[in-house]
Amino acid sequence: MRKPILALLLIVFLAAIPTLTAEFGQASLLALATRILIYGMAAASLNFVLGYGGMVSFGHAAFFGIGAYVVGILATHHSSGEPLFGFIPGTDQMLITLPLAVLVAGLFAAVIGSLSLRTGGVQFIMITLAFAQMLFFLFVSLKAYGGEDGIIIRRSNELPGLNMRDRATFYYVVLAITVLFFFGLRRLTQSSFGAVISGIRQNERRMAALGIPAYRYKLYAFVLSGMGAGLAGALMANFLRFASPDMMHWTKSGELMIMVILGGTGTLFGPFLGAGAFLVLETFLAQWSEHWPLALGLILLLLVLGTRGGLQALIARVSRLVRGGGQ
Repeated sequence: MRKPILALLLIVFLAAIPTLTAEFGQASLLALATRILIYGMAAASLNFVLGYGGMVSFGHAAFFGIGAYVVGILATHHSSGEPLFGFIPGTDQMLITLPLAVLVAGLFAAVIGSLSLRTGGVQFIMITLAFAQMLFFLFVSLKAYGGEDGIIIRRSNELPGLNMRDRATFYYVVLAITVLFFFGLRRLTQSSFGAVISGIRQNERRMAALGIPAYRYKLYAFVLSGMGAGLAGALMANFLRFASPDMMHWTKSGELMIMVILGGTGTLFGPFLGAGAFLVLETFLAQWSEHWPLALGLILLLLVLGTRGGLQALIARVSRLVRGGGQ
């Protein structure tokens, strides 16, 4: 019963954050918490192929950026009244933009994955990186959508009956989506599909000898991972009211990978912990010094080397020690 109780307490605490930040006059912390939830979903999506599937994708930010641009492009055409491609109307309705962002990111992931997964190792890493950079330069060249300056979204997408301009309301929507995303991912990793993906990571040849089409399962996992990253990107575009090519640059992929490693690869909650630690360190170190990337790098290095399995492994060891001491 310990895990369900802890999960419930965590959800209650997260739900109380808007009230707590308003009480103490720290509105910036609400924005930070929203970013942590969104980046946590993006990192967890990457972790599904990296930690569970053993596929080191260095271009996952491409799907994050595609999700953001779906929202931005649809918002642009909604404002101008001109249909996309002459027949697709723009929209600012979140019930439409989020599923479309997930679908489009999944289609791009299917194309990229179908080609990239024919290789492995370093070749796979470099091909995913190459595809992401191709998309980055493609969107830089799209002057109709801001080019390298990106797209400014006038207002967040609408949800019926909710004031999405209110940051607390937007946070609760992101929290609800994050909870559903987490439990959906948990169900997926504990299913037979998740077991097959983990088996392929451990020994792909043995799984193929058992008659399991490894390429097909890896492609399914890659597409699902890209769809999750696209969802996170769409939420980030709504939060920032902005989408830019920088969202799909290789440095963003590196940040997502750092979050996964920092929190713990192959774990459910680790990427969210890693996203929280990374963004908190980045936020407060930037206030301390202009040379904050150096300090951040040193702290992350110590954390990764010292925890041996990420923050979730460290928390598990401390919990075992506390229980052992209590007995």
